[in-house]
Amino acid sequence: MSRKKRYVLVGSGGRAEFFYAAIAKDYNETSELTAFCDINKTRMDYANKRLAEQHGYHAVNTYKPHQFDEMIEKEKPDAVIVTSVDRTHHTYIIRAMELGCDVITEKPMTVDEKKCQEILDAVERTGRNVRVTFNYRYAPHHTKARELIMDGVIGQVTSVHFEWLLNTQHGADYFRRWHRDKRNSGGLLVHKSTHHFDLVNFWIGSQPETVFAFGDLLFYGRENAEQRGVTEFYDRATWHPNAKGDPFALHLDENEHLKAMYLDAEHEDGYRRDQSVFGDGINIEDTMGVIVRYKNNAILTYSLNAYMPWEGYQIAFNGTKGRIEMKIVEKSYVNSGGDKALEGALQNKSIHVFPMFGAPYEVEVEEGIGGHGGGDPVLLNDIFGVPVEDKFNRAADHTDGARSILTGIAANKAIRTGQPVQVADLVKFHG
Repeated sequence: MSRKKRYVLVGSGGRAEFFYAAIAKDYNETSELTAFCDINKTRMDYANKRLAEQHGYHAVNTYKPHQFDEMIEKEKPDAVIVTSVDRTHHTYIIRAMELGCDVITEKPMTVDEKKCQEILDAVERTGRNVRVTFNYRYAPHHTKARELIMDGVIGQVTSVHFEWLLNTQHGADYFRRWHRDKRNSGGLLVHKSTHHFDLVNFWIGSQPETVFAFGDLLFYGRENAEQRGVTEFYDRATWHPNAKGDPFALHLDENEHLKAMYLDAEHEDGYRRDQSVFGDGINIEDTMGVIVRYKNNAILTYSLNAYMPWEGYQIAFNGTKGRIEMKIVEKSYVNSGGDKALEGALQNKSIHVFPMFGAPYEVEVEEGIGGHGGGDPVLLNDIFGVPVEDKFNRAADHTDGARSILTGIAANKAIRTGQPVQVADLVKFHG
């Protein structure tokens, strides 16, 4: 029997359990978690408690960021899993490769073109592998869209119209957390849209070439609330009387998991998970429109709004032989506020094909089980289990990670400058 692969995990916040639970419960015959690394010892201790009580796994060693090199030397991991704040991803990705490890990183791979170039250069320099966990690729309905396009059902794709809606529960959550500062997250066009831009790259088999965008903060933030007549404000929801009855408030003391992970850990790093979405200091957009020209000449029109009454998306692929329309309604959730399997879980789905000279028909799609439309379990097996042959090539590497964020990074630059951006001017790919 081959030895287990050894992993360490950097960042023990909301996304970490997705990975450590999988190792502990489903892949403990092939994989072993040996350590956490985080700026917050309380949060690491809570993760260890979750490992024991929820997943029947032993406690692992804990390290602070300044002990990262020491951790690699002592634990000798095969790969480092990175689930820290987005702006720190490149630091751990690059250093892990320099110390001889492969990397599995949460999306987005990083937040700007400079950090992206540093990662690309480090991969070239070290020869190590970086895996970006695009779970949406693995959802059966997303794979089906790729299959229909690959099979030429609508001929050559000429344009894509893609509208993504984040609702007032999930969408609002990005404005409570560290994501509200663009330096941390790259804004939603990088942090969230990296999923969507990666899907378009994956679906149409091409890469972004030219990007233009508009974006603004038109709903969240104090100024917008004041213009709508709001007069009572608060800095954080927990314990504040003005937050009582506010549908946008998140009360950490009312959720045992959020309390243990964030409220009880505040004394170490000062991070507040429950900030007001109508406070000052928000510098990311909540309303965005993007136009992209791809190398195969296809044109994407994309919108993202973060204060909608339902969660999900509508997309249309136009081609030389017809049109595909897909509508997906997802269940709403708050990160770390409940069952992981509910993140991106489906409520309704439909795919319709409209041939140019034929009767339209609905495409049947199997029902996926688990988070992100059933994509999560398939992705986890691909990472920690025994991957099966995949004609769709859903496994994403550092180049996929770069091309997905570069659309958002270019869109951010276009918003700042009012000018279209050539993606080739942002970074240089090797090979």
